[in-house]
Amino acid sequence: MPLNLDAVGASSQPSEHSWTSSDCLLYALGVGAGSTDAAEELEYTTENSAGVPQRVLPTFAAIVGAGGSSRSAIGTFDPAMLLHGEQGIEVHGPIPPEGSVRTTGSIAGIYDKGSGALVVTESTSVDAGTGQLRFRTTSGLFIRGEGGFGGERGPSSAPGPFPARRPDHVVAYPTRADQALLYRLSGDRNPLHSDPAFARRSGFDRPILHGLCTYGFTGRALLHTLCSSDPARFRAMRGRFSRPAYPGDTLTVSMWVEGATARFRTETQRGETVLDAGVFEFS
Repeated sequence: MPLNLDAVGASSQPSEHSWTSSDCLLYALGVGAGSTDAAEELEYTTENSAGVPQRVLPTFAAIVGAGGSSRSAIGTFDPAMLLHGEQGIEVHGPIPPEGSVRTTGSIAGIYDKGSGALVVTESTSVDAGTGQLRFRTTSGLFIRGEGGFGGERGPSSAPGPFPARRPDHVVAYPTRADQALLYRLSGDRNPLHSDPAFARRSGFDRPILHGLCTYGFTGRALLHTLCSSDPARFRAMRGRFSRPAYPGDTLTVSMWVEGATARFRTETQRGETVLDAGVFEFS
C-alpha cells in the first residue's frame, strides 16, 4: 500500500531540535539576505558587526519548527514525485540566534486530489527550557501519482480572489544561479534541487528552487516592507506553491494591505505565479 491512510490523526512523541548562530546566518544567506548589497541586512547575515545585534529571519521557523511526524509514517512512494504544496507558520515572538525547541507533530489529513495526494502535517514547537510556545507550522506535501484512491478532496485553503486594485507594495529580489546549492545547506538535501538527472526523472529540465527558499525570499520582502524589518511584528504567513521557481529567477512579491493583514503573491520574471493565495499577519 503506497500511502498509510490510517496515519491521519496520529501524533508523534516530542522531538528536540537545536540551532546555533551559524545556522541562522546560513539560512539568511540561503534566502538571499545581503546578496544584492552586503552592507544591508547585517543583523541577519553577521553576528559581530559593531552596534548591530544578530536577528533571525522569522521564516527560519519553517525549518526549525518542522518535523515531529516522519515521512515513513505516510507510507511508501517515489520521492521523485514529491513536491512542497503549501506552507504556513505562526511565530510567537522573535526567534533567538541560539535555541532549542521540542516539537510535536501530527498528520492532519491525506487528501485525494486526483492527479496526486496532498498530505497535510501540523507541528507545534515549545522552548525546550521554559515550555513557552515558540511557533506552529503547517505543511502540505503533494505526491504526484498517488491520487485516485477515493478519499476526500479536503478543504480549500484559498482565501478568495485578490483585491481588485493595484498592489500597495511590489518588491523584486533576484536569486542566484547557485541559490538552491546554498539553501540546501540548511538541511533540505533533496536532489531535486541539485542533481540534473534526478530533476529530469521528476519531470523538470533542470533542478528547481526549494519551495521554502521561495517562501523565505517572500518572507524577507514582507518583513522589510510591512514590519519595518522588525521580527517582533511578524505574526503569521501562509501560502500555496503553485509552480516551481528556478535558481537565477527574479522573484517579485505583490502585496495588498488591509489593516494588520496583507494578501500577497510571488511571481517570476516570466510572469509565472510561484507562491499564491498568500496571507500575512503582522502588527
